[in-house]
Amino acid sequence: MNPTNPRYGYGAAAGSQALFDEGLRRHMLRVYNYMGIGLVVTGIVALIVGTTPALYVPIFQSPLKWVVMLAPLAFVFFFSFRIQSMSASTAQMMFWAFCAVMGLSLASVFLVFTGTSIARTFFIAATMFGATSLYGYTTKRDLSNIGSFLMMGLFGVIIASIVNIFLGSSALQFAISVIGIVVFVGLTAWDTQNIKEQYAENYDQESQQKLAVFGALSLYLNFVNIFQLLLNFTGERE
Repeated sequence: MNPTNPRYGYGAAAGSQALFDEGLRRHMLRVYNYMGIGLVVTGIVALIVGTTPALYVPIFQSPLKWVVMLAPLAFVFFFSFRIQSMSASTAQMMFWAFCAVMGLSLASVFLVFTGTSIARTFFIAATMFGATSLYGYTTKRDLSNIGSFLMMGLFGVIIASIVNIFLGSSALQFAISVIGIVVFVGLTAWDTQNIKEQYAENYDQESQQKLAVFGALSLYLNFVNIFQLLLNFTGERE
């Protein structure tokens, strides 16, 4: 077979592209699997704690609630700064631990909202997330231009949320919820495209697994925030 034959070169390129596409498909599936299992862990912990008085009373009726509320944020910062130095197995264990801590924090929604409205909001959030993530994966448009804008919006939402803890303004909370949903929906598409573009076939197994864990963390945070913000509109209080 003559390797200089254009038809041969096209066949080799097509075969190489097929191998890359298959590797990318496996990588994205791993990311979504990690994220999905993480949500299951979060949901189970939240349900158990939120429906067991012996567990939620000592937490949410004491100053310990502030530790529980802020612990996920501390986890995210720790994860972001240390993931490069972690082994893949440690990163994965840290991710599961983070999901459990987030479940502890989210247990409070079962004290505020009805189970039916929580389930309804979850499916609405899942639909929004799925559609947006699919768009981020399949679109040919470069979404990097909106990344800096979305990050500015994210910091704005965080600062406004902290301020509103002390103000307790319902109007500000409404604005935060609306803007926050837009920001996290946009981040879902942006993060999905980034995860796709960061994949490289020549990465070793250790690097690919850590990349999948960090990608799952990004998408997980987007989903959880969309869900929490939607509860302000679709949740029915107890």
